[in-house]
Amino acid sequence: MPSLKTFRLRIRSVQSTQKITKAMKMVAAAKLRRAQEQATAARPYAEAMDKILASLGASFKGGTGPKLLAGTGSDKVHLVIVATGDRGLCGGFNSTIVREARRLIRALTAEGKTVKIFAVGRKGRDQLRRDFGPMIVETMTD
Repeated sequence: MPSLKTFRLRIRSVQSTQKITKAMKMVAAAKLRRAQEQATAARPYAEAMDKILASLGASFKGGTGPKLLAGTGSDKVHLVIVATGDRGLCGGFNSTIVREARRLIRALTAEGKTVKIFAVGRKGRDQLRRDFGPMIVETMTD
């Protein structure tokens, strides 16, 4: 049977681990809050950029101008950009993104459209390679 000293040592060890874990949670919460604030602050710029690109695209509808802005008038080929993380340990973040990408890809192929995939991040690339390997045209990591 373990001694009283062994129990006290074990209790101190667990308490020390709890303190470290609590500090790590506080740091992670602060980083998350900062990232959310930055994303919220960037929203007006993204909306303004969306309006600018929409007006540029509308001004080139007659077929003049760059094809990237004017388009070809055909929607037979779709590029799906899947942005995930390079590492795990982020809960359901990567798997939720990949699940939605799979749903979208299957829906587009069911409509008879050609789908090309641009995978950003190692986790998304690895998961999509199993089902849609030939459709992946480019990947980017780090």
